Amino acid sequence: MGSAAAPWKSLLLSALESNAQITHSRFLHLATIGGNGRPSNRTVVFRGFEEGTDGIRIYTDSRSRKIEELKTCPFAEISWYFTESWEQFRISGRIEVVDASCLDATKFKKRAEAWSSISPKSRMQYLGPSPNLPYIAEQPAKEPVLDSCSGPVDAFCLLVLDPDQVDYLNLKSAERKLFKAIPCLGRETLWESERINP
Repeated sequence: MGSAAAPWKSLLLSALESNAQITHSRFLHLATIGGNGRPSNRTVVFRGFEEGTDGIRIYTDSRSRKIEELKTCPFAEISWYFTESWEQFRISGRIEVVDASCLDATKFKKRAEAWSSISPKSRMQYLGPSPNLPYIAEQPAKEPVLDSCSGPVDAFCLLVLDPDQVDYLNLKSAERKLFKAIPCLGRETLWESERINP
């Protein structure tokens, strides 16, 4: 999934640091391919990098439309704009879905750790009604209860975007670079970069 030395990663970490005081700097747009072949876009929250990799972590509800879209076509692109530093990142790659059905012990553990990292209020969102279904005005008679000691609920899902191309644009300096992963079997990902016109 890459290495900590990916040349675009230092640019992204720097942008996150210089925009840290702005709450919305952790929000990015995730585009997938819908079942009708059209782009499907939404705003999600950056949850950090997979340890020791370039993988970008996102948490979502396994009942959401994006999960079905990713199961049909695992390729996606994120668009991220930092308003303070005037930097844009478009990062594309393949997304791995780690849900309740995951049998890989390491990935299952990472999902559990992700669950424990979010607030109780955020956890409660995964007990609500299924996304994309018609709204029913009547409230349930009893609020759902969440055991603080239990692991992730079935609806909680960890997504990991494994980047293979990064398009970086700095509007202040009018600098644009394109980073592309070079496939290397059995080794860390190598990256080539090229400066291109903004």
